Amino acid sequence: MKYKSIHIKIVLALGSCFLSLFVNAQQLETLIDEALENNPEIQKFELQYKRVSEKVNEVNTIPNTEFGVGYFVSEPETRTGAQRFKVSAKQMLPWFGTITSREDYVTALADAKYEDIVITKRKLMASVSQSYYKLYANQAKKQILSDNIKLLETYETMALTSVEVGKASAVDVLRLQMRQNDLQQLKDVLQQQFLAEQTNFNNLLNRKNDVVVTVVDSLTIPIEDFEINTENLSIHPELVKFDKLYQSVEKSELLNQKESSPMIGFGLDYINVSERPDMNFSDNGKDIVMPMVSVSIPIFNKKYKSISKQNELEQQEINYQKQERLNNLKTVLDKAINDRISARISNNTATKNLKQAKDAEQILIKSYETGTIDFNDVLDIQELQLKFQMNQIESIKTYYVQSVIINYLIQ
Repeated sequence: MKYKSIHIKIVLALGSCFLSLFVNAQQLETLIDEALENNPEIQKFELQYKRVSEKVNEVNTIPNTEFGVGYFVSEPETRTGAQRFKVSAKQMLPWFGTITSREDYVTALADAKYEDIVITKRKLMASVSQSYYKLYANQAKKQILSDNIKLLETYETMALTSVEVGKASAVDVLRLQMRQNDLQQLKDVLQQQFLAEQTNFNNLLNRKNDVVVTVVDSLTIPIEDFEINTENLSIHPELVKFDKLYQSVEKSELLNQKESSPMIGFGLDYINVSERPDMNFSDNGKDIVMPMVSVSIPIFNKKYKSISKQNELEQQEINYQKQERLNNLKTVLDKAINDRISARISNNTATKNLKQAKDAEQILIKSYETGTIDFNDVLDIQELQLKFQMNQIESIKTYYVQSVIINYLIQ
């Protein structure tokens, strides 16, 4: 199966960058295999491909054989006797090579339809991967919120202690509690978003919506990006399909030329003759057998010239469609590459900011030990730290999502 080998190639390309990180979690490759096996859209296109391929047997036929029977109500008299009834058979045959041209045309259509399977598989693999990384980002953000809520609880305990010794006010405690409530709200909202994305993920795999999806605990951006060969874009299945469609039009034109040729017919007439009772000669009552040859020529038919013109226009249209799609794919690829670079920059910045925020946090902790802590500063630092953590997770998700797009386009 051609599409199986293509699938393995893409999975390995993805796996070289991503799947090595998936320890103690559902393997993305396994999930992709499950989606490819169960997804109804792929099954739909596979059936369409089989149906179009079956048409080869449909066109491998010749016109129906014609049979006729006639009875003379008024029997015409001939020298050898009266004609009683007539039986005829006739078979028209297409011009040499016409049936082969039909088979070639249908095969070309099937080849074009096959590309729909390859395209759908690629898109499904990309959709499953992107959904997986969205689930990861959601889960990671929820964990960050949980960690920050615990941190705020620690700060709340410190504030309560400070209130007891008169170095903080109850307002500081309430502000810390309100901040915890805000983070809990964000966490609850993320949980609902996770369930919605999990439903989308399970639907891609054609399984029950409530199946729990386990994602990796952590992801990091690789030190180096995988090599991008933009030349592979020109052989992308979405573009190959246009080539196959162009070839099918070529086959259609060859078939049109064959069908514009004459058709040859062969037939046989048999006429039953009665004997003449009043005469005696050697051919008395001899039946008539008449072989026939006929030719069907489309002399006044403009149909085939019109089809040739339509085929020419369709080929031009396909060329323009292919160029348009190529331009769109180039735009998508360039955007994905730049967005991935931006994600790496954002991740590096977030990492630096997080380190500085941790340093500021340590300074605040030491201030608490000396009894001079300002809980307004605590909230400001915590808010900044949360922002940087969220930005880091978002940049990691963006990096992998854009990598999936790049793989879809060039692998």
